[in-house]
Amino acid sequence: MSVVRIERVFKDYLLGEQIVQAVNDITLSIEPGVFLAISGPSGSGKTSLLNLIGCIDKPTSGKIFINDEDVTQKSADQLADLRAHSIGFIFQTFNLLPVLSAAENVEYPLLQRKDISDADRKKRVDYFLDIVGLSKYVHHRPNQLSGGQRQRVAIARALAIQPAIVLADEPTANLDKATGKEILRLMKLINQHLGTTFIFSTHDQKVVDVSDRLVKMEDGTIKALGIRNEENQWQLIRVRNLSEMAAGDEQE
Repeated sequence: MSVVRIERVFKDYLLGEQIVQAVNDITLSIEPGVFLAISGPSGSGKTSLLNLIGCIDKPTSGKIFINDEDVTQKSADQLADLRAHSIGFIFQTFNLLPVLSAAENVEYPLLQRKDISDADRKKRVDYFLDIVGLSKYVHHRPNQLSGGQRQRVAIARALAIQPAIVLADEPTANLDKATGKEILRLMKLINQHLGTTFIFSTHDQKVVDVSDRLVKMEDGTIKALGIRNEENQWQLIRVRNLSEMAAGDEQE
């Protein structure tokens, strides 16, 4: 079973009077428990693809499945409910609420969940703040925390809903090199011990270096897929999308 399956997905945006094709004919399957990096230059479509996987955007055409469930035609309310139960988000700017403490920021997404009791909510907050090493900082507000600590709060918040997938958009971009490595090591440990699927959109080679799967994008298409072999080296497969193959067949 795939945790994410994408079938011939296109995504167009209207920029002024011009239509921009951010995602062009992508088919992709992501298995549970992977640590996957979507890499590529600015404008390659990697953030657009991440937003489609996260059900923040809908495709112009094609289908997206989360845990084998077709989410393409779901309503905005249904997608919000899906995100609340199955998809955690980590952002480069942390996106913490400044008036709330670390514990309150982690608790915030759980308040939307009627299936979680007050006692369970507190257990989850304590548990995940402990996992990210912030048990001593539960009452600190974001402005009392370092960049690395704020990103740890964001990780705990993403994990608190116990998602099938955590999506991270440039999570190391606003961190210094050492702190970025520390945050990546923490996320890798969580991936290994909890089996949570992590999917990154990134420019950062450090993220690619610790990933076990790689999707290389350019001009809205997937150009190569990578998997690490037993020698910890990348095996890359060049991908031709269906439109390229059709054009090639016509030329032949």
